[in-house]
Amino acid sequence: MSLISVAAVGQIPSAEVQIKTAVLAAPADKRADAMVYGYNAKGEFVVLRQGKNEIICIADDPNQKGLSVSCYHKDLEPFMARGRELKAQNKTYKEIFDTREAEAKSGKLKMPKQASNLQVFSAPAENYNATTGEVTKGSFRSVVYIPWATAASTGLPAKPETPGMPWIMDPGTHRAHIMIDPPSKEQ
Repeated sequence: MSLISVAAVGQIPSAEVQIKTAVLAAPADKRADAMVYGYNAKGEFVVLRQGKNEIICIADDPNQKGLSVSCYHKDLEPFMARGRELKAQNKTYKEIFDTREAEAKSGKLKMPKQASNLQVFSAPAENYNATTGEVTKGSFRSVVYIPWATAASTGLPAKPETPGMPWIMDPGTHRAHIMIDPPSKEQ
């Protein structure tokens, strides 16, 4: 039996549901103390819960179908916050990338000095109940940011070669990261 998404797209779930689902992307032992960003009743992006550890979680965007939540290490916050700021200015993907690249190269944008993880947990609308926060059949995608890394410096391929195999995306840039996508359902 699958869940029916009972909240309409654009309807903002309660803070409790947003927190409950946002932390699903975090390691289980980090969930209770993670900081959580989400949406208030006016649809504004706000802090729903202060954190006590190194994990920051982002609640689902109520304007998108299904569920997509993420968590990342606090050292990625300057990069993530700058991206949100530029997106709010209606910048294109390329403008956001180019601005952050230039700022990271100049030192204006602080990037992590070590590998930093981002986890995404998602589920289709039919497997997510936005009223209760119950989710079935979700999947994870892992992203490990390693600014300026390349295929040569990591030994990773520059594109996925088999389902579930790690690969490096945006090599040689501020946004270089190892992608680990779940194997497709056909596997």
